[in-house]
Amino acid sequence: MIVILSPAKTLDLSPEDQVNLATSPVFLQEAEQLVNKLKRLSSKKIGTMMNVSPALADLNHQRFQEWSLPFTNTNSKRAALCFQGEAYRGWEPSSLKEDDLSFAQEHVRILSGLYGLLKPLDLIQPYRLEMGSKFEVSPKIKNLYAFWKEKLTKQLIADLDGDVLLNLASTEYAKAIDMKMMEGKVITPVFKDLKNGQLKVIMTYAKKARGLMTRYVIQNRIIDVNEIKLFDLEGYSFNVNESTDTTWVFSRN
Repeated sequence: MIVILSPAKTLDLSPEDQVNLATSPVFLQEAEQLVNKLKRLSSKKIGTMMNVSPALADLNHQRFQEWSLPFTNTNSKRAALCFQGEAYRGWEPSSLKEDDLSFAQEHVRILSGLYGLLKPLDLIQPYRLEMGSKFEVSPKIKNLYAFWKEKLTKQLIADLDGDVLLNLASTEYAKAIDMKMMEGKVITPVFKDLKNGQLKVIMTYAKKARGLMTRYVIQNRIIDVNEIKLFDLEGYSFNVNESTDTTWVFSRN
């Protein structure tokens, strides 16, 4: 079983005290290809493409200009320890033991607009490039979905080898995978909270819950997807009445 997650916009760039194992992204050559195109864009064009403030546009323009190979422990950081969004607050990879991280390395993948598909311990340099960005890679490749979909789908099929894909990515990122091509089952957990008498997806809570479930899979060494139904962190439980064969709802009051 492999878990897929979205990346985060917020990054923690503080250096790690000790790096026992670091790996290289499988699509580093493709990332370099994208960066070479992004380096040609002005700060203003980056701001328009990403729909961000001038200050953020300047920051990311600078990041692309400074992006360089080879990646080392001094100029890069391991992906799982770098991302800092709600899902990563739930996952808390920095608090995991080395053997937990080794399990995660085999069973967790992070989707990325720049790096394509990351293992948790892959080194990355800071960036911001959302999968849904209006970035025309070439006249024939109009966006990042067109650039990445076939590559990511083939890589996941190879990594899964017919096993189950646990889709904990956002819709924006999950769209970068051709789910119909997966040889095994694709399970998408949905997290709902009771509000005003109705079960609803509250996005901040749902994002954190995706990270909590990732942590649960890692710490319990789950490889049989049915064991996911026992997930009970922070009050969630499997809701059989709300679930379907491929969409599993976890709810709390």
